[in-house]
Order: sequence, then structure tokens, then C-alpha cells
Amino acid sequence: MADTGRPLADNGGIIPMAQPGRKTSPRLLALRRPLPSWVAHGIAIATCLALLILWEITVDLGWTNPIFLPAPSTIIATMWDMSVNGNLLPNTGVSIARVAVAFALSAIMAVPIGIAMSVYRPIGAGLEPVIDFIRYLPVPALVPLSIIWFGIGEETKIFLLWLGTFFQLVLMVAQDTDRVPHEYFEIASTLGAKPLEILRLVAIRAMLPSLVDNLRITLGWCWTYLIIAEIVASNSGLGFVIWTARRFMETSQVMAGVVMIGIIGLVTDQLLRRLHKKMFGYMHS
Repeated sequence: MADTGRPLADNGGIIPMAQPGRKTSPRLLALRRPLPSWVAHGIAIATCLALLILWEITVDLGWTNPIFLPAPSTIIATMWDMSVNGNLLPNTGVSIARVAVAFALSAIMAVPIGIAMSVYRPIGAGLEPVIDFIRYLPVPALVPLSIIWFGIGEETKIFLLWLGTFFQLVLMVAQDTDRVPHEYFEIASTLGAKPLEILRLVAIRAMLPSLVDNLRITLGWCWTYLIIAEIVASNSGLGFVIWTARRFMETSQVMAGVVMIGIIGLVTDQLLRRLHKKMFGYMHS
């Protein structure tokens, strides 16, 4: 056996030797070293608590004006009062329903169109410039047009939420399909698979992990357009609660609505992350 210049382990393997004068990174700070779940959760909880305590202290010491930035304890108390005696929970349900409907429409339409744009080049050449143009249009600027087209009912709110996610999601789906190696298509065709079978059994299965992840990301975008959608002659929803409280300078109620949206987003995102790990565990090992 050739001399490697490194001492051998008991099992005959080679033990890497530290370079002279080079410091090794601490275990937790090593590049891309996986963290145990309990460590990651502990760090996340500790960070959130530290930020909340710092926020509370700055308000209690008078460093910030509670009229403009209430303390976390005040916001929590307001959320409890609005949940028990107010209309926070019913309006939360209304907003969740609107986002769910709009996002479902976006996904149902965007996934097949995005796949078609990738696998059929003429479709991609025709649709991509149009989608690129529309996705850069600011949604608030289209509010007057949406009222003219759909009135002030639920259709306008669903349309604005759909508008904020559909065109972004189409291109993300097309890019996911583009990343599927062309060799997969060639091998499947050589084995006698028909075009629809290639799409269903090869392309969609190969792109599914990144597709689920992109759906999670665009769902978060859909929530960011909620306020815009629900200030359009609305009398329900979290956007309505926030907008109404703003008129009377009820900052704690405004923050309560904002925090509720953040909580829903956080819970939804974590559930979808767990679903992704469950469906595609081989990518997280």
C-alpha cells in the first residue's frame, strides 16, 4: 500500500489531519452541517423570545411611542379581546377562504400552462413575453380596472389575489419543468412511452419536489396581497379590520390584524415544509 502521509484508523480508513495553523470551525458553525431538530427549534424559539423581550423593553423605557408601536404584551391582550369580544376570528375565516380560493385557481391554471410552455416551445415563445409583461404590473394600479370589470363584490377580491400569484407561478412552473434533464424524455421515448405518458410519469414526477416548494412560496405571496384586495369596498376580512382600525388610530388593533396574518403564514409554511419532507424525504436526508 502506498504511503499516504496520514495515520490509519483502526478500521484501515484514513483520518484526515488538520492543517497546521488552521483553526477548525465550531461544530454548530461548520458549513452546512445539519442541525438536530431540537437544536434548530430551540434556536428559533430563543431568537423570537429575545426579539419580543427587546421590543417590550424599548416600549417600557419610552424609547418608542406606544401610539405608533405598541408593546407585544399590549398586542397580545388586544388580540385576545378581539377574539373573545370582537370580530377577529370570523374575519380571519373570511380571509383564509378568499386566499384559499384564489390560490387554488392560480395553481390549477398555472401548473398545466407552465408545463406546456416548457415542453412545447411554440407555446412558450408565444406566452412568455405576455406573462413577463403582466407580472411586472403593480397590483394596486389595477384596482380601478378590477372594480370596473367585476364591481365591488367577492369577484374583485379573488381576482386581485389571483393576479398577484398566477403570473409569477406560471414562470416558476415552467422553470421547474425546464430543469428536468432532457435525457429523461429521450429515454422514455426510446422505451416506447407516448407524449402524455412522458409528461405524467417522467416530467411531472421529476419536477414535483420543486413544484411543491414553489407552491409554498407563492402561497405566501398571495397573503401579501390580502390587504390590497380587502380594502376594495369590503366589510369583512383581516384587511377590513386593519383598514378600519387605521382610521381611528387604533394601532394595537392594526398590529393584531397584522400579527394574525403572520401567524397564519408561519403555521401554513411550516405545515407545507413538513409535507415536503414527508413526501420527499430522500431530499432531506
